[in-house]
Amino acid sequence: MVFSLFQKPKKPILARCHDDQATKMRLKYAPYYHAMQSQCGTDVTLGGRPAIMLASNDYLGLSFHPKVTEAACAALRKWGTSSTGARISNGSRAYHIEFEEKLAAFLGREACHVHSAGYLSCVSAVASFAQKGDIILADKNNHSCLWDGARLSHAQVERFSHNNTADLADLAASLPANAPKMFVAEGVYSMEGHIAALPALLDVADQYNCFNVIDDAHGFGVLGREGRGTVDHFGLNDRVDVLCGSLSKSLSSTGGFVAASRDLIEYLRTNSKQTIFSAALSPAQTAAAQAALDVLQTEPGHLERLWRNTKRYRDILHSLKLDTWGSETPAIPIVLGSKERVYRFWQTLLEKGVFTVMSIAPAVPPGKDLIRTAISAQHTDEQLDRIAEAMACAAKKL
Repeated sequence: MVFSLFQKPKKPILARCHDDQATKMRLKYAPYYHAMQSQCGTDVTLGGRPAIMLASNDYLGLSFHPKVTEAACAALRKWGTSSTGARISNGSRAYHIEFEEKLAAFLGREACHVHSAGYLSCVSAVASFAQKGDIILADKNNHSCLWDGARLSHAQVERFSHNNTADLADLAASLPANAPKMFVAEGVYSMEGHIAALPALLDVADQYNCFNVIDDAHGFGVLGREGRGTVDHFGLNDRVDVLCGSLSKSLSSTGGFVAASRDLIEYLRTNSKQTIFSAALSPAQTAAAQAALDVLQTEPGHLERLWRNTKRYRDILHSLKLDTWGSETPAIPIVLGSKERVYRFWQTLLEKGVFTVMSIAPAVPPGKDLIRTAISAQHTDEQLDRIAEAMACAAKKL
């Protein structure tokens, strides 16, 4: 019964939707769409029971920081709940401009545009600057938002092996020399925890005159000076054309950003459907992200704590001989190799009060079915002790 969840359904869609018994069984066993009844930092309540959140992207743990929550409340009182429109028409506000200028300066860019979702930002960063007749060279493990951007651009898309500089070079050499090209990659791959080999990859991209787009949703706030991200980590800021990412990870808000030269951002604002036709980022979420950006620069202890926790947690997993896929960041997978093993591991952790997320093929390559976990600066030593006990129990059951 349990593993029928992962089989292709045979019933017609409408009949399936109205099968109440099947629905109840799916809700009982399915590891997705669980709703927390409450949360305070990394403590959550799920199904009436307390649990430790070990799957959040709140890397710096700022979603409950008093400066961040108060900034959101103050913006709510001043500006109301919503801008009620797109930026190009009635939705642009002074707080958007202020935040964009601060974020651009932090990232070493001339300009920035924020969207109401990180997905929108990353789709627009690709779809706005590539078009039919162009060629996009993309890491095969890129996030879905980047693939959607490539699809909407109508450009020809060519994939290279994940983080593989030699394969990128071979691919680029096989393409028409005069065709406009775009190189698209992530700074940190959140499913694997890998840091992109950006210096070598950009050397190849530059050799073949590629315009480049880097999605640094999971590197921003984690790597680089004061959390400026993967590009800053490698000192490559002057070699990246477009930098995009999310506000819902280290900045503990929602939304996303695209940062680039002033000309490119103005082009985005007048040519990107995702930008033109999307409602503006809300007052409270903009204020929360801006306050988190300030905390990032004035309270370095959060980033230091994050990396201390990451080292201890990785050591726990390695002591149990669990495969972490060579993760170098706080996004740490536990590769178990089959959906059945992943499900049993996930279920045992949940029974022990640790909430994680399953990722199975085709979301990951065949044989790389995994438990996705992520460490936060807010995890306490006592929580890490409890996580270690739960991991040991799950590993023993396998």
